[in-house]
Parts: sequence; C-alpha cells; structure tokens
Amino acid sequence: MQAICFVFILLIISLSACQQKDLPANEPSLIIGLQFDSTQNRLDALGQSSGIAVGNAAQNPQFRGLSIHKIELVANAFTPVNAGPILYHGAETQLGGANAIDFNQAVIKDNGEIMLEIPLKDIVAGSYEYIRVSVSYQNFDIKYNLINIPLGSSSIDLNNETGTLASFVGFNTYIQALQLNMLTETINDDKLQGFWAFETNLPSPYNSANAIYTGQSEGTTVVNPINSSTPIPAGSCLVTGVFDQSLQITGNESESIQLNLSFSTNQSFEWEDNNNNGYFDIDASNPSNSEKVVDMGLRGLEASYQ
Repeated sequence: MQAICFVFILLIISLSACQQKDLPANEPSLIIGLQFDSTQNRLDALGQSSGIAVGNAAQNPQFRGLSIHKIELVANAFTPVNAGPILYHGAETQLGGANAIDFNQAVIKDNGEIMLEIPLKDIVAGSYEYIRVSVSYQNFDIKYNLINIPLGSSSIDLNNETGTLASFVGFNTYIQALQLNMLTETINDDKLQGFWAFETNLPSPYNSANAIYTGQSEGTTVVNPINSSTPIPAGSCLVTGVFDQSLQITGNESESIQLNLSFSTNQSFEWEDNNNNGYFDIDASNPSNSEKVVDMGLRGLEASYQ
C-alpha cells in the first residue's frame, strides 16, 4: 500500500512539472497608458504656447473617457503620415455611406487606464522621436448656465451647473445611438470632425427639463509640432507628441516598456463668450441662441516611457 501511495505522489509531481513547463512565459510588451493633465502647456496647432482668443472663454473639462482610432510611431520629423509602424487602428464602417470610424466598436478609456498592450517583438525595430495619436472621441463634464428654462408662464435660469459633453474629433464617425450620461440620442448617421452632443444634469425639481443639445464646433485644434516638415491630412485629429527621449525598440527586450501618453486638457473646451460672464450659456427656449462651441481639440501630447 505504501508503495502504491509513493508511486501516486511521484506521478502528481511529474504531471505538475510538465504543466509548469507548458505555461507561457511573460512576453515583454509595450504597455500604453493614458493621462489627462490640465496643468500641461496649452499649445496651438504648431506646438507653440497659446492663449484664449479675444471674445472667447475656455475651461478645463473633467474627463470621463477618450477613444483613440490610431497610434503610429514616428522615426523623425520627416517621416510621412502612415509611414511608421501602426501600433493600433480602430474599426471603420461605411454604414453611413462614407468611410467612417465605427463608434459602436470604439474602445473608450479613462485617466490612468491602459489603452493597449502589444508584444515588443511585433514592433518594427528602430529609434522613434515622435508618436502620432488619432483621437476620435472625448467624453467630459463641463460647467454651464442653462437660461430661459420654461416654468409655467415665466422662465428661470440655472447657473454653474455641471453637464456631460460628447466630442467627436475624428475625421468622420458613424454613430448609431449615443448615451452621454443618463440620456440617449439616436443618430444613425455619419458625423464629421467637430460634432458634439451635450446633456444637462439638472437636479430635482428641474430634472424634467434635462435634454441633449447638439451642434458643430467651428474648428478643432490638432497639435503638430513638426507641421513644417510633415503636415497631417485636413480633417484628421493626428495629435503629434514628442518623446522625452527617443524610444528605442530592438525586438530583443527582456522587460516590458511602460509608455505614458499625457494629453493636455488645459482650457481645451473653448466657446464664444457673448456676454463675457465666463460660463458656457445654453438657451433652453431657443437652442440656436446658445453660445457657439469654438474648439474641443486637445492642447498637446507628451510621451514618456520607462
């Protein structure tokens, strides 16, 4: 009996050893995380420090999430668009008639979350000074005033409220249904860069006035500090970031690389401040009289790794 037990124990040890040998080793990867930073420099399309245009106002939106459509490594300032290794490319569709980003399949990540992990052996070996990131969608909270809210035979204004805005900055996006926060808007159509939808979040007893307002921004700032040598296609949102030190990929790495993409949200939501009160004013009784959204583009990208 003892001999049988001894043989049985040896068999278990042997099987356990075989199973351990079959376990896959941790593969070194490029791990890409996201960060939204309102203290980062506010840049213009050429990568220069930028202020707020006269007659406009801006604020730091509080991000809920962001979607990226494409990530490209860039060797140097003369590397044409799409000539570098493409690390990620989101889904596209022609359901709306033209080629568009498929919002239904978009991957949305929040501050501090991991966007992508890709084995380092699958990335073309080389030295990369820049990275291009095509931002397609932003979801964030902003402060606003809702004015001329119908209340019986009169109206009221609610000031310094918080609402949620969905910002589409990709070249073209097909949207079926859009849920911002608590409400849903059915669209089933393509929307070009600059489309936005805003949901109020009024407290009781005014919550019956909650609604979704939509519009189109006048433009989108897309930061590209190497524009003079490699401009980006019109209507795209290929934000170009500079590595703090060139990213070296050999394909023979023994450890993973943590890559952080830090986007500047410094006053990245900008509008025409018609009454100079510093608040985004929406007219509930006549939305066409609401203040116009000027820009929703992120204001810079800093890339670092360890």
